[in-house]
Amino acid sequence: MEPIFLPKTWSLFKKGLLTKNITNDIFAGIIVGIVALPLAIAFAVASGVSPEKGIITAVVAGFIISLLGGSRVQIGGPTGAFIVIVYGILQKYGFDGLIISTIMAGIMLITFGLLRLGSILKFFPHPLIVGFTSGIALVIFSTQIKDAMGLPIDKLPAEFVAKWEIYFHQMQNFNLSAVLITIGTIIITVFSGRLIPKVPGSFIAIIVMTAIVAVFGLQVNTIESVFGSIPNKFAITIPSIHFDQLGQYMQPALTIALLGAIESLLSAVVADGMIGSNHRSNTELIAQGVANIVTPFFGGIPATGAIARTATNVKNNGRTPIAGIIHAVTLLLIMLVFGKWALLIPMPCLAGILIVVSYNMSEMKSFYSILKGHKYDIFILLSTFILTVFVDLTVAIEVGVVLSSLLFMQRMSNLSKVIPLETESDTLENYADIPKGVEIFEISGPFFFAAARRYEETLKDISHTSKVVIIRMRHVPFIDGTGLRNLKATIKDLKSRRIQIILSGVQPEVFEELEKGGVPALIGPNNIVPTFDLALARMGMILQKQA
Repeated sequence: MEPIFLPKTWSLFKKGLLTKNITNDIFAGIIVGIVALPLAIAFAVASGVSPEKGIITAVVAGFIISLLGGSRVQIGGPTGAFIVIVYGILQKYGFDGLIISTIMAGIMLITFGLLRLGSILKFFPHPLIVGFTSGIALVIFSTQIKDAMGLPIDKLPAEFVAKWEIYFHQMQNFNLSAVLITIGTIIITVFSGRLIPKVPGSFIAIIVMTAIVAVFGLQVNTIESVFGSIPNKFAITIPSIHFDQLGQYMQPALTIALLGAIESLLSAVVADGMIGSNHRSNTELIAQGVANIVTPFFGGIPATGAIARTATNVKNNGRTPIAGIIHAVTLLLIMLVFGKWALLIPMPCLAGILIVVSYNMSEMKSFYSILKGHKYDIFILLSTFILTVFVDLTVAIEVGVVLSSLLFMQRMSNLSKVIPLETESDTLENYADIPKGVEIFEISGPFFFAAARRYEETLKDISHTSKVVIIRMRHVPFIDGTGLRNLKATIKDLKSRRIQIILSGVQPEVFEELEKGGVPALIGPNNIVPTFDLALARMGMILQKQA
C-alpha cells in the first residue's frame, strides 16, 4: 500500500539518486523559473492581486511542493485555473477572505491525503474535467479583453454576461497600440519557439514588447501605472480572523481544495507518462496542502501543480525535485534583483500571454472528440461547461460528479441481462499454450471513469519484452469517454514500445464507441475481432511476420 506521506525527495536521497542528474536538474530549474516569471505575474494580475503576489506564490509554494511532494518532477505555483476562483473570492470577501479560504483549503488538502483520497481523480470523468477546464479557459479569455484592447473600464463585474455587455458598449474606445501589442505578444509567444527553442516565447514577448513601449513611448497601461511599485522583499501577512465567520469561507475553500487536488494529480499523472515513473498521490496532496497553508502568510495566492511548467521541466531533462527547488530559487533571485524592471511590462502584453494560456487550456480537440461520442458524455461535458461559465466552478464540479454517477446508474440499469451467444461461447480459460512474448488481459464490467485509471495502470505495466497483447473485452457492456481516452493512451504507450494490441470479443455498442474514438485506425481494423479464436489466429500471423 502506498505510504500516506513519503516525499520523493527523501526517497531519492536515501537511494543516493537525488544528485545523480544534478547538472540537468539545475539547468531545467533555471529554464522553468524563466518560464514561470511572466505566467506568475500574469496570473496574479488577472486574479485581481498585485504582480509580486504571483511571484511569491511561485517561490514559496513551488519550493514546498518540490521539497515535500510525491512527484519527482512536479512544478507548483499559481495557475490559470485559479484566476476565476481568486477573482470571485476577492470580489466577495476581500484579500483577508482569500487568505483564510486558502489556508482552510490547505487543511482540507492535507485531510484528503491523510484519508488516502489520492485516488479521487478517478471519480472525475474525462468529460467533466474537459468541461470545466474549457469553461475556465473561456472565462480567462473574457477577463483579458479589457487590457488586450486597452478599453477605459475602471472595474469589471465578475459575471460572464455582464462583462461582455460592458465590452460591447466600450468596444469603439479601443486603444490601437494596446491591440497591436497584444497581437505581437501572441505571435511571439506562439512562434518564437521555432527560432529560439530554448527560451520561452512568453519571456521573449515581455522583453520585446516592454522595449517597444519604452522606446516609442506608446500610451498603454503598464504594471506600474496600474499597481504602482513591486516590493522586492517578503513580508508576513496575518489576516483578521473572526472564528464565528469561518463558516462562510467553507465553500470557496472547498472549491480551491477540489480544484487544487484535481489539477495537481492530473499534472502528476501527465508527468508520470512522460518519464515512466509513478507519483505518490497522497503525499502530493499533503504537500499541496502544506504549500497552501504557508504561502498565504507571505501574501501569496492559491497554488497547485502546473501542467505546462511540469512538462517544460521534463522536456529540459529535469528528473528530481532539485529542478523544482532551483526553479523557486531562480524566481526569488529575479524578484530581488530585477523586480523594478517588471514595472515597465505593458498590460496588453500580459493579456496576450494569458490569451495563449487560455487557448492551450481550452482542450478544443478533446472537446470536439467528446461531442462525437456517447450522448451521456456529451451531456456531462456541456452541463459542466455551461455551469462553469455562467454560474460557478464549485456548482459545476458538484453537479458534474452527481450527474456522472446518476447517468452511470441509468446506463447500467438499461443493460440487457442477455449475453449474445457468440460472446458467451468465447470462453478459453487455459492459457498454458500461449507462446512466449504474448500477454492476455481481460476487462470485466463497464470500462467507465471510476475504473479506467486502474485498467490503464495495469496495462502500462506490461513487460517491454512482450510482442503482442490480447485484451479480452467480452464482458465489457459499455465504454464511456474516460475509458476510451485511457484505452487510447494505453494503446499509444504500447505502440511506442513496438507491442501489437489485439482486442477480442468487443460487443457492438462498445465497438461503435471505439470507432467514433478512432481506435480501429490506431491499432488497425484487423486487430479488433469478435472471438478469442480469431484473436489467436491474428496473434499467430503477427508473430510469424515478426519472426
